[in-house]
Amino acid sequence: MSAHDVHIPSRDEVVQVITRPIPKRLATLSVVLAIVGFAIFVIGAFTGNARAWQAFHVNWLFFTTFSSAGVAISASQRITTARWSRPTIRFIEGYVAWLPIAFVLLLLIVFVGKRSIFPWAVSPPTIHEKAVWLNPIFFDLRVIITFGLITFLSLWFVYRAVRLDVGVTPEWGANWAKGIRDRMRSGFGEERRELHSTHSSLGKLAVFLCLVFGYGWVVLSWDLSMSMDVHFQSTMYGWQVFMGGWVVALMVHSMIVRLWRNSLGAEELIQERHLHDIGKLCFAFTCFWGYITFGQYLVIWYGNMPEETHYFFLRMSRPWAGLTVAVGVLMFVVPFFGLMGKYPKVWAPTMTLFALASTIGLWLQRYVEIYPSAYPGSPEAAAGAEAAAAAIPLPFGLYEIGVTLGFLGLWGVSYLAFMNAFPRMRVFMLTSKYRDEIQVPCDPKTMEPLPAHE
Repeated sequence: MSAHDVHIPSRDEVVQVITRPIPKRLATLSVVLAIVGFAIFVIGAFTGNARAWQAFHVNWLFFTTFSSAGVAISASQRITTARWSRPTIRFIEGYVAWLPIAFVLLLLIVFVGKRSIFPWAVSPPTIHEKAVWLNPIFFDLRVIITFGLITFLSLWFVYRAVRLDVGVTPEWGANWAKGIRDRMRSGFGEERRELHSTHSSLGKLAVFLCLVFGYGWVVLSWDLSMSMDVHFQSTMYGWQVFMGGWVVALMVHSMIVRLWRNSLGAEELIQERHLHDIGKLCFAFTCFWGYITFGQYLVIWYGNMPEETHYFFLRMSRPWAGLTVAVGVLMFVVPFFGLMGKYPKVWAPTMTLFALASTIGLWLQRYVEIYPSAYPGSPEAAAGAEAAAAAIPLPFGLYEIGVTLGFLGLWGVSYLAFMNAFPRMRVFMLTSKYRDEIQVPCDPKTMEPLPAHE
């Protein structure tokens, strides 16, 4: 097969691949991590240790930003009518399983842990405008509605995408989702009409989802991250936060695709060119993250206004300086120079190395967003008391490690539950003889091609 040949699989071939069982030990390990990690959190929360809540908040931001970004990436593939990603995009759509859980965990943050996480919840800001913005009721409604809308649109988008595949494949999957699959099959019509009606509805949903994702995460970044320091403000902060999630969503995707490819024996369906394309996206958005991050820092450095510079002064002081520098090295320097060539993108050891670097870098970024502003002693350090800053031990121990492992386990449980309940690839778009008609969309009622302006 030449480099330009495209393997067109049969539907039976794809179904046979995606229904292969995966090792149950992954789900068992995830459950164990979740139980142990959240037991550590509960002990810390009930004994009044604020670090348990701060670690909880760091991990909520870390796992939720990249999971939400994963669905938005799938939506962007629909907006661009991408065809190259059909064998792999379901693996990133599976991130959506985390969002309902994240919504419940957000309610815990808002109604139970707020005073242990946000300094302004204990000492309200004295500036009138910020006091109005951070009014507890206004804050609660804003973050719940904003994230609730993101979660709803993400679930709706993935539901519509999965429905096509459920409708053309034999019954298969975990029992907990049988009712959902039955609803998907109910009313499933003629294949060609379903293609065009679903493609049309997904196009509208994708646009709304990406708009709500962008604007919503800017607001959530202000409220859940930037507000940790009520004296700091940056118009680029929200972009920088959610774009970090976007980069890591792709980096995690690059690792997960390889795991699924090997586990399912899907080398014919997921080829080297797919791995290369994902690697190119990882490299491109690493560059964009670096551009936004340096752009924010450069403007603040040149402006030299105390209400902005104190934020970075604190994070470049002990004990936080090493972690702050590590964020830039792990999220930009290492993957940028490492992923310049083709072979580091397609060779599993190198791509995994750079993906792990970005993933760890993003976790550290969430850490330095929250902890320096929340940990006792930070206000004095921010005011310039270097001796006080030097005396602060780095708050990293049982709670940070335990809660992180708990979130990792719970994320794994939700992801595997989704992937074991629904088709693991876009069977319809890989095998339907009508799959490429979406390049010239039709009216799903009349089946006549739509005019170009529509």
